[in-house]
Amino acid sequence: QVQLVESGGGLVQPGGSLRLSCAASGLIFSINTMGWYRQTAGKQRELAATITSGGSTNYADSVKGRFTISRDNAKKTVYLQMNSLKPDDTAVYYCKAHVLTSTKEGRFYWGQGTQVTVSS
Repeated sequence: QVQLVESGGGLVQPGGSLRLSCAASGLIFSINTMGWYRQTAGKQRELAATITSGGSTNYADSVKGRFTISRDNAKKTVYLQMNSLKPDDTAVYYCKAHVLTSTKEGRFYWGQGTQVTVSS
């Protein structure tokens, strides 16, 4: 099995910064695209940012210029550096990864989510 474990969420004032981490573990052969999604109560989960195994990135318009996604392939970890945070960024942030397992089965996995609250 594969597990994704997020960390780094919390409470921050508007204009502040947070760095989220998501570490993958288990029977992993390789990891393709990794990404961060976010969800608020009553709304659909939405894309924040993705990064391919080669380092190509994609961002939602709402976070461009403020968030930076990166990954450490050796550590099987993806990061989301969030700067200039706004109250509208308040959400549960989920990590998602497309994993090829050691048995060569490919599928998407989700983490359990980490709460980010931006408030004064």
